[in-house]
Amino acid sequence: MPSRHVFLSALALTMLLGGCREGKVANYQTPKETVPPVVPAPDAPAAAPDMASIPVPTGNRHLEWNAPSHWTPGAASAMRKGSYAIRGDAGEADLSITSFPGDTGGLLANMNRWRGHIGLSPQTAAQLEAEVQHIDVGPLHFDVVDYAGSANGIPTRIIGAVLALPGETWFFKLMGPDALVAQEKAAFLAFIETVRIP
Repeated sequence: MPSRHVFLSALALTMLLGGCREGKVANYQTPKETVPPVVPAPDAPAAAPDMASIPVPTGNRHLEWNAPSHWTPGAASAMRKGSYAIRGDAGEADLSITSFPGDTGGLLANMNRWRGHIGLSPQTAAQLEAEVQHIDVGPLHFDVVDYAGSANGIPTRIIGAVLALPGETWFFKLMGPDALVAQEKAAFLAFIETVRIP
């Protein structure tokens, strides 16, 4: 009886060892999953100080323009196609030029986002249409808005123009102290008249 157990144990061990010799270990590599980048809303504040280092897709089209000589050019970035500082007795205003793929939610959603930046309540489509100014520059159509509100308790104004092109949307937003931005409105509208596709 004990010899039978020894025989069966030896047989089982031989089969196990033989099976191990024939087995092969294979390595497989799967392609790394790519996650599409998140595109923030136009002019959305950065969530963290290092957000500026994260590449963000922008529109592919190239535009040209002529800025007033008293506007100080700033550095472009992953988010901005152009940037200007406008200084005056009332303080400093910022002009940002950004471009994003698609319609980024549409004109109403974007204008309500801008209104939120200066403490204004959202508009309806009818209210927006009653206030928006339409400017055509050659083949380019701009929707221009002028909003006065406050940011951090300071009277603040936004004058902005939105240019919808096939597959992308451009935003030209002048924001700063109410009095300064109001003073720069004529210069801003003249600036929009210079925007062109080269």
